[in-house]
Amino acid sequence: MVQQWYVVRSRADGQYLVARLRPDPDQPPQPYLIVFSEHADALTYLNRQAPDLAPKFAVESLTQPQLPGLIKRWSYVGIAIVEDAWTPTLKFATL
Repeated sequence: MVQQWYVVRSRADGQYLVARLRPDPDQPPQPYLIVFSEHADALTYLNRQAPDLAPKFAVESLTQPQLPGLIKRWSYVGIAIVEDAWTPTLKFATL
């Protein structure tokens, strides 16, 4: 079975929601695509972290094979998997 992921995308400009990790203070932050394992977790994250902005975003689904192409096209370093939408807790990974 193919892994399904959910991402958050701006309705205004099509940009994806990213986390910017700065492993070295002398370097610019590195963008990671934020992904959720459940559609409901993506909605929870939006409604908890930015309730006034939530209507400006849409949740889209992606399959695991689609991720490498999307990451390359948008020049992301990897993905930031949301482990807990309430906290939020992220796990950073490269593909």
